[in-house]
Amino acid sequence: MSIFLNKDSKVIVQGITGGEGTKHTARMLAAGTQVVGGVNARKAGTTVAHKDADGNSVELPVFGSVKEAMEATGADVTILFVPPPFTKDAIIEAVDAEIPLAVVITEGAPVLDTATAWNYNLAKGNKTRIIGPNCPGIITPGEALVGITPANIAGKGPIGLVSKSGTLTYQMMYELADYGFSTAIGIGGDPIIGTTHIDCIEAFENDPETKVIVMIGEIGGDAEERAAEYIKAHVTKPVVGYVAGFTAPEGKTMGHAGAIVSGSKGTAQAKAEALEAAGVRVGKTPSATAQLMREIMQRLNG
Repeated sequence: MSIFLNKDSKVIVQGITGGEGTKHTARMLAAGTQVVGGVNARKAGTTVAHKDADGNSVELPVFGSVKEAMEATGADVTILFVPPPFTKDAIIEAVDAEIPLAVVITEGAPVLDTATAWNYNLAKGNKTRIIGPNCPGIITPGEALVGITPANIAGKGPIGLVSKSGTLTYQMMYELADYGFSTAIGIGGDPIIGTTHIDCIEAFENDPETKVIVMIGEIGGDAEERAAEYIKAHVTKPVVGYVAGFTAPEGKTMGHAGAIVSGSKGTAQAKAEALEAAGVRVGKTPSATAQLMREIMQRLNG
């Protein structure tokens, strides 16, 4: 088992003919992902040449819309490599097609556009799980990668990882590579995102393969505080956490659009305290957090 993504997932790429789409389609195929086609309205009817995980040549068809691609290929996942001005329309197209999972990699999408697309999804019955925007996507090691996470950091294992930060996702996977991961998800650092810490923690709690959970938050907003309340009420599996931004100055927006501290609200310290009050062990650094997880794993493995 895993959450949201497995070896049977069939993936299309919105923006498959662009630079980023081309590069990461190749990497996703190399990781064993079943990429079955792409979408570019201007290049519909053409194909793009790639190699699969075994090095065999594959010709991926390009379709005019997500709906067409789904009808022709049976795709149930889409990944979006589209420039910020077109992200809203690309998400809405995916939602209209009712594809079950849409992973939005794009950085710099206007927050109002994301809000519009998210509200549209809700109005349509919330049939599409949106991950992102501004995220590295999702990987179920050894099965499928939909995103830009390097597939060779860590293999399969019992740890579920959810992170606001892309690079900290990679670092935590590296630090705990000897244990491995059921699924690792970067949910994105924008103020409005489609899938939250809570969504992932709930799924990990219900996933029999996931034995322990790592969550990485960052300054700004109250997502981590809300996750702490959820963990306290609903989660039985051990959780360790890290909050990026202990040294961040107040009132200054950091690298992610959502990472801004105002007063005591949104500080790393306040978030760490909320998590610890919920029984989550919080590390002061990513490496210290990994060490806390190692101690838990050693206890579980007896």
